Amino acid sequence: MTTTNSLAPAPVVSIVVPTLNERDNVQALVDVVAGAMGDIGWEMIFVDDDSRDGTAEAAKAVARRDPRVRCIRRVGRRGLASAGIEGFLSSSAPFVALMDADLQHDQALLPRMVELLRQETDLVVASRYVEGGSAAGLSSKSRSVLSRAGGELARRLLGLSLTDPMSGYFMMKRAVFDDLVPRLSAHGFKLLADIVASSKRPLAIREIPMEMRARHAGESKLDAGVSLDFLILLADKTVGRVIPVRFILFSIVGAFGVGVHLAALWLYHFGFGAGFALAQGLAGFTAMTTNFLINNAVTYRDRRLKGLKLLGGLVSFYVVCSVGLVVNVGVADALFARDNTWWVSGVLGALVGAVWNYAVSSVLTWRTHR
Repeated sequence: MTTTNSLAPAPVVSIVVPTLNERDNVQALVDVVAGAMGDIGWEMIFVDDDSRDGTAEAAKAVARRDPRVRCIRRVGRRGLASAGIEGFLSSSAPFVALMDADLQHDQALLPRMVELLRQETDLVVASRYVEGGSAAGLSSKSRSVLSRAGGELARRLLGLSLTDPMSGYFMMKRAVFDDLVPRLSAHGFKLLADIVASSKRPLAIREIPMEMRARHAGESKLDAGVSLDFLILLADKTVGRVIPVRFILFSIVGAFGVGVHLAALWLYHFGFGAGFALAQGLAGFTAMTTNFLINNAVTYRDRRLKGLKLLGGLVSFYVVCSVGLVVNVGVADALFARDNTWWVSGVLGALVGAVWNYAVSSVLTWRTHR
């Protein structure tokens, strides 16, 4: 029988590392963190978004040799912020940290972060923009510009006082995280801004300088899609408190679809000579297909459908939107019969139809209830 005294001491800090195609960085990161932590108890949790290069397998291979390492493999879900949240929630340590797998973050800062959290501090941020910090390790000028611009937007729109709200390297008390996690958006590439903006009380924050290093292996994940994710996060933390951001995006795509419908109707009717009824039907399917593809790429980016699931999702979207059209016409016709105000009836009918399409397609097409 195993006794309590024979068990390894519980870790003081859980270091969560979201990964996507970072196989060549796994062992190197574990080695440098082990060298930096000294006698501080730690564990490392790799949260892998089903990498194609075998990152999860590499992390599990390390875990078989080192019990301080474990891996969560996520299938059908993507995003650094949501990966960080899942990793934090899986931890029982009093402190949780987030860092990248690419070795750009200075592991030597970890003991200092632990020391500060043991004092009257809730959150410690490694900043590139306080005195002594540097962003020289960013791989390109465009990345540096995007990082600076994103930080300025976050400060202005969310009222943050951080010098580096786009930092992906921080440590905090898990009790503080547990308190605010129900209010997190889980959108985007950066979790820090979401955490600070979601707290009901001002957090005791310390920023320490970090010199960002060059990437050890692999390629940067910062692209136009990641920038879009960050803008969605900012929207969610502002107007999203009144209207869901996904619904706003869904409605914008729907408005764009009206233009697609009219253009397709003209092409089929006048360009190809199809009868009006046939052209109208074909235009409707063209607009629905366009709307589906854009929503899949933007509105539901974190649950993007691929392969056969993409085809199945398209079929379900056709069904949902066809019913939505019936709902739209039925509501509009009933309202028009009551007060004879055509444009009010039309707008309200379209709004009810849009709500139907959004609510039902979220559940049936993109499975957001899971």
